[in-house]
Amino acid sequence: MPPRPSLRSLLLIAASPSVAAGDSGLLLAARRHFPAALAAAGGHRIRLLHSFSGGRLPRPVELACCFGTAPAAVPVVPRSRNVGSIDKMRACEERIGQLVAKLEDKGIRIKQWRIGAFNRTLCPVCKGGFNKEQSLSVFIRNDGLNARWTCFRANCGWKGNAQPDGDSNVYQEKKDTGNGSDAGKETVQQFKANHAVKVYRKLCEEDLRLEPLCDELVTYFSERMISPETLRRNNVSQRKWNDKIVIAFTYRRDKVLVGCKYREISKKYTQERNTEKILYGLDDIKQARVVIIVEGEIDKLSMEEAGYRNCVSVPDGAPPQVSNKLPDKDHDTKYRYLWNCKGYLDSASKIILATDADPPGQALAEELARRLGNERCWRVTWPRKNETEFCKDANEVLMFLGPKALKEVIEGAELYRIRGLFNFRDFFSEIDSYYSRNSWR
Repeated sequence: MPPRPSLRSLLLIAASPSVAAGDSGLLLAARRHFPAALAAAGGHRIRLLHSFSGGRLPRPVELACCFGTAPAAVPVVPRSRNVGSIDKMRACEERIGQLVAKLEDKGIRIKQWRIGAFNRTLCPVCKGGFNKEQSLSVFIRNDGLNARWTCFRANCGWKGNAQPDGDSNVYQEKKDTGNGSDAGKETVQQFKANHAVKVYRKLCEEDLRLEPLCDELVTYFSERMISPETLRRNNVSQRKWNDKIVIAFTYRRDKVLVGCKYREISKKYTQERNTEKILYGLDDIKQARVVIIVEGEIDKLSMEEAGYRNCVSVPDGAPPQVSNKLPDKDHDTKYRYLWNCKGYLDSASKIILATDADPPGQALAEELARRLGNERCWRVTWPRKNETEFCKDANEVLMFLGPKALKEVIEGAELYRIRGLFNFRDFFSEIDSYYSRNSWR
């Protein structure tokens, strides 16, 4: 009997409009093996040149394909006794497509899916940690009835499952570190699927239409003692926004654009919506042992003029006052940027809080210290600007006193006050009085 044609031959024969009615068996086999490929190839005209001899194939089939521009009519498939199995396969493919769409909605994206096998990718929750480990394992069943995933990083444990026509169940494993009887035991908290994972928008620099700074804005920064070299290194740009030219501060992680914040000269701020909140200048503190945190992007640029590149700025400014209760990680939306950058901040043994001197700046320093740990935080004291006023932030020190004075401010930072822990000089007057009294005896 003649050798069995290859699957490629079946595909090309099935897509050809010149297939005879007697070749419906080959057509059916090709559609069974390559239903998705046939759908894509159905709009093209394919001509096959065969070389047969006496009904047998002494050598491999020679195929020449010509793809035309005009689509040809798709051959009508005659119904046969195998139509039921074809319908089942199409239904299975539809279910798999629904599962892939649900996984992508949760941030799970894989370039080439392997159905019925375990796929490894980056976890959208923990981002693979500092080493960007592909710790998320994803499995889709061959019949498309279920998909499940698990992150195997110890401090993440994000997992869940999805059905093509039902709701998704998402879990987050946590460790109870309390002092009760359940201390050390792992507990599982279930979240609703639409609140479990925030899928952030991916930005493209071309879509934002960012431009190099014009001469007027370069002059504006020079008046604030910020050099063009510092502006270029930090990718400070401009954009036309509502018939105005605004300053664009680009937020990046590993040189990839994550967010963008716009500032008018009048200090009116706007940000790109639905983007991940991170610290401004995040790449500059990678593996840094000492980190400086300021309240604004211009303050971060000012620190660089004083010789400190290991500086980042918060993205959202300061709160009006200190909150009464510290929320847990999952509900700490105001300071989500700290949790998103936790891998960068964990490596720092000393964090200098250089927020503004006004009450909101003081409240921001307290909120940061509560989350980062008072024991490794230090606080700066801003110097006098003149006889009656103090400098408010890093940029004012740079403008009025110069980079050397700003460097002295950082070098003179003191350990953040810890409740119950006092400095020796707090008791100096009492000690001096005691010494003076006893010296006369």
